[in-house]
Amino acid sequence: MSDLLTLLEVGAPVAALGGVGAYLRAKHPAAFWCTAGLPISTARLLGTYGSTMESCGLTVQPSRLRALLVQATTRREVRPVPPRRGLIRPTSTGMRLRLRLAPGQEPADVAASAERLRHAWGVHAVYVTEVKPGVVELRLVGFDVLRKVRMPRKVEGGLLKVPVALREDATAYVRDYRTVPHQLTLGATLSGKSMFLRHLVAGLARQPVALAGIDCKRGVELAPFAPRLSALATDPGQVAELLPVLVRLMEDRYDLIKARQGIAPGTPDEEITSDIWGLPESERPVPVVVVVDEVAELFMVATRKDEERRDEMVTQLIRLAQLGRAAGIYLEVCGQRFGAELGKGATMLRAQLTGRVCHRVNDEASAKMALGDIAPEAVIAACGIAPERPGLAVAGDTSGGWSRIRTPYLSLADAAAVCAASADLVPDVPALDRFRPVVPAEPSDSAIPLVKPLPATG
Repeated sequence: MSDLLTLLEVGAPVAALGGVGAYLRAKHPAAFWCTAGLPISTARLLGTYGSTMESCGLTVQPSRLRALLVQATTRREVRPVPPRRGLIRPTSTGMRLRLRLAPGQEPADVAASAERLRHAWGVHAVYVTEVKPGVVELRLVGFDVLRKVRMPRKVEGGLLKVPVALREDATAYVRDYRTVPHQLTLGATLSGKSMFLRHLVAGLARQPVALAGIDCKRGVELAPFAPRLSALATDPGQVAELLPVLVRLMEDRYDLIKARQGIAPGTPDEEITSDIWGLPESERPVPVVVVVDEVAELFMVATRKDEERRDEMVTQLIRLAQLGRAAGIYLEVCGQRFGAELGKGATMLRAQLTGRVCHRVNDEASAKMALGDIAPEAVIAACGIAPERPGLAVAGDTSGGWSRIRTPYLSLADAAAVCAASADLVPDVPALDRFRPVVPAEPSDSAIPLVKPLPATG
């Protein structure tokens, strides 16, 4: 009987602790990591660092001086030495540490062993980035941060910088128009593309930026943001009128830049510019972000007359993509399907869109159109996105780098509320005034009586 009581006294708390740990790991992975995962992984890393590096082939023979000192002082066998390890810095999603590479090593050697390090130290993923020559940083992620997205508290912001998603290495994916001026975003129905667009518009709504929307689905995607839009076109006919205005606006800004380049003898070199960002702030025109939703609708034609209009619209869109950056005009092109079979100009337009984001698509050709010229493995990753994980996407650019990202949930009502609250930030762009969407007046809170009251009679 006493043995049974002892077993209950010891086993019950252990079982309860194990149950709590299993629940936290399944439902609250961040809490599990902070309480149990981080200490266990840190102990593994410290205890097996040398042997793990040796197994991964990341050790080198010590210098001759060090070998002589070891033999003279300890008389032990001289063994290969791993990269010098820095301090371990824990985070809410993992840990970071820096390694000083030994002579003859390069960051690619460590990156090639990232999967082995992940298994050896019991973490979800290991990412390697070069800090400076001879120093790399290991970012260890303790759990799948894309399963339940929580954006970092501190994100680098600024004009034309919008954090819209979370990367798989637990850093924020920031849409920076100054660095990547134009982007192509693809995604099938219910893939999360609209969520990505909501975050983008809501983030830009708080900044001194003009927003022009092109939504050929009768405005169902962009019309809720009308209070913050400087222009909105909801059918190909309106788009055919808006695009020439944007092209003329771009040309006028180029004239402004060229006028500024009429250099006087005493003008400092730093005031000579080739884009609007070198102009004095008092003369600098406001940036314009053009959001094109369902770009395939611009390519669809039914008659020869529509075909001529299509060719004009596509040509103007390509001109904006080629020349708009210097004039402060940026494109965000979205769609469910994008391929060369859309017609003349599709591939040329794609070539001008530096940024690429591909959500789940219905065909491999769309993924290849978005990411095929970046990396073949990015196409495979995009085709493997499951339908039950909306918002998951593969983001890359023409430099060749890519990563998985996921957008947190943002309701249409919340995004529309942000735009309504920021309506006073709509800049003055006279060229776009006639395209400004009409915002319906809010209904009055006070009820209007339907029956006219009659005077009381005595």
